[in-house]
Amino acid sequence: MIDNESLTLTLFMTIKANYKLIEKINEGLNTAVYRAERKEDRTAVIIKILRSEYPTVDEIMQFRHEYEISRNLNLEGIIKPYGLENHRNGLALILEDSRGEALKKLLSSRKIELKEFLRIAIQLANTLGKLHDNKVIHKDIKPTNIIITPATLEVKITDFSIATRLSRETQTLSDPTLLQGTLAYISPEQTGRMNRSIDYRTDFYSLGVTFYAVR
Repeated sequence: MIDNESLTLTLFMTIKANYKLIEKINEGLNTAVYRAERKEDRTAVIIKILRSEYPTVDEIMQFRHEYEISRNLNLEGIIKPYGLENHRNGLALILEDSRGEALKKLLSSRKIELKEFLRIAIQLANTLGKLHDNKVIHKDIKPTNIIITPATLEVKITDFSIATRLSRETQTLSDPTLLQGTLAYISPEQTGRMNRSIDYRTDFYSLGVTFYAVR
C-alpha cells in the first residue's frame, strides 16, 4: 500500500479525484504504474503515468501510440486500454486490471511447473498469432510484459508502447543505447545490426528467450 502523502506528491489532482489509488506496482526510468479503483463504478484499473513533470513530445506521442494501437485490438489475450487522461503536463494511460502479476514477479516467488508452463506457453503463442493476424508486431515480449492471474493462469500481454502496426518493418542502423525493446530479449534484426527487416518472427524470437528464462 502507499500512503496519501505519497499519492499527493505523485499524481495530478484530476487522477486523484476520479480514482482511488491502492498501490504502486512498478516504477521505471520514464513511467510509473499504479493499481487503482475508478470511483464512479468501482472498476479495478491500472494507471500508467509519465514520471517527468515536463515529458518530451516523443514520450507523449509514445503514450498516444500505445493507446491507439491497443484500443483497436479486440483480443482476449491483451490488457485492454480504457482511456487517456491528462496528468500534469503529460498523460495517464488507464488500463484493464486483470488482477494478475507480471511473469517476472511470479518467477521470483516460485517455480513454474511443467503443466503450468505449457498452459502459459500455449496462450502466449495463440495471442501472438492473433496479434500478427491483425498486422501488429509487439517488439517487446519479455517476462515484465506478460501478466498472469495466479489462480487461473490466465495470460495477457501488455505494453504496446513500441508495437508496430505493420506486417514488416525496416530497421536502420542506430546507436545501441537508443534501441527499442529490451536487449536481452530482442531478436538480432531488431538491433539494427543485420541487413534484415523486422517481421512477426521477432516476437517469436523474444517469446523463445522468455520461455528459456521460465524453464
